[in-house]
Amino acid sequence: MTALLTPRRLGLAGFIMCVFAMASALYLQHFGGLDPCPLCTFQRVGFVSAGLIFLVGALHNPGIIGRRIYAALAGICALYGAAVAGRHIWLQNLPADKVPECGPGLDYMLDVFPMRDVLAMVFSGSGECADIDWTFLGITLPELALLGFAALLVTTIAWAVWPAHQNA
Repeated sequence: MTALLTPRRLGLAGFIMCVFAMASALYLQHFGGLDPCPLCTFQRVGFVSAGLIFLVGALHNPGIIGRRIYAALAGICALYGAAVAGRHIWLQNLPADKVPECGPGLDYMLDVFPMRDVLAMVFSGSGECADIDWTFLGITLPELALLGFAALLVTTIAWAVWPAHQNA
């Protein structure tokens, strides 16, 4: 009898979580009218990057060393996304008088400034990133993203330590 949970299925589960996160974000953008702020866009990069690594790792289905490499790479992406989401949550919880001024849009910054300056401007925050436009059960979008990245981290750990003899 085949085990219900295998390393390949763990990788696919991580990929599906990322697809769900991105589908939700795109649905809210295109059908809910919520344009992503720069920090939201960078969180999406974390989900897409982790999702691609989970997918490639699941399709490759390597042994334990390979799985650990894929899990480490996906974990780095999830940690990056969690850090961005944490920064976003921090900005949303600032007192109104401490919120940074709104800056130029991300598209403009990417066209005009070098990437190092764009990253510095995005992570210093802007007023649009501090707005709370939507909640689910009282949980903001960056808080939901942080929960998603935490679930991805748990998945990467399980993927990395799953017994090698269950590599089906």
